[in-house]
Amino acid sequence: MSDARLSVFKTYKLYVGGKFPRSESGRVYEVTDSKGKWLANAPLSSRKDARDAVVAARKAFGGWSGATAYNRGQVLYRVAEMLEGRRDQFTREVADAEGLSKSKAAAVVDATIDRWVWYAGWTDKIAQVVGGGNPVAGPFFNLSSPEPTGVVAVLAPQESSFLGLVSVLAPVIATGNTAVVVASEKSPLPALSLAEVLATSDVPGGVVNVLSGRTAEIATPLAAHQDVNAIDLAGADEVLAKELEIAAADNLKRVVRPQPVDYAETPGIDRLTAFLETKTVWHPTGSLGASGSSY
Repeated sequence: MSDARLSVFKTYKLYVGGKFPRSESGRVYEVTDSKGKWLANAPLSSRKDARDAVVAARKAFGGWSGATAYNRGQVLYRVAEMLEGRRDQFTREVADAEGLSKSKAAAVVDATIDRWVWYAGWTDKIAQVVGGGNPVAGPFFNLSSPEPTGVVAVLAPQESSFLGLVSVLAPVIATGNTAVVVASEKSPLPALSLAEVLATSDVPGGVVNVLSGRTAEIATPLAAHQDVNAIDLAGADEVLAKELEIAAADNLKRVVRPQPVDYAETPGIDRLTAFLETKTVWHPTGSLGASGSSY
């Protein structure tokens, strides 16, 4: 029996609604490493793919936002567990994507997994930081609590294909939103592989949807989409960001503008709070007995 065999090349696909479709356009584009060597063909998403992803994200929003914060934390931690198990694969993909040595790529992957764990730990704590009881002049409980904004479009950073991606995606879903992610145009493979991890973890289908292709082509319909509630412009250049911000104003989307970020630094809670709304509830305290004392 001959030892010669043909390698099985991986077919990268989109991730929409918990499934792995090819682009409805049938288009692909070549992905190369930092030295121009061919790595794979990635799907070249269309406007229709973007609209399909929004539909899937909206459908998943009720269940995900309605889950307990503790449960969301468990689910996100499960993703980190599975990333740890595929550490070697992501190290190879990050090294190819960003032109790093194997040791430096491994350090980036470790930091990315740790970042995911960090955000998993925030799911049931963020409400304690940004919510609380408000003192009011009257016999009322007045409580403010954070609630997710809805469907968030996320333009992943172009240069930080994995750590940057997780740094902008994890806080969106940790707080109960659902996401449509536009992967790094130049280096989409780590994002498309992350989708495979999400699909085999406990994250419900549609909570995260991953598109690859031309950032401007996919982001334009997302910014103008009436059922997208917010957009993170991390992966847009200055000219594109301005166009998208104008389009996003039509339905008063929340917009996070692109800014210089060192993704290796410990993040604050800005991206957790960026896509939260504050709900305030008034409730009578009632009284205890004839003396008129109250809570």
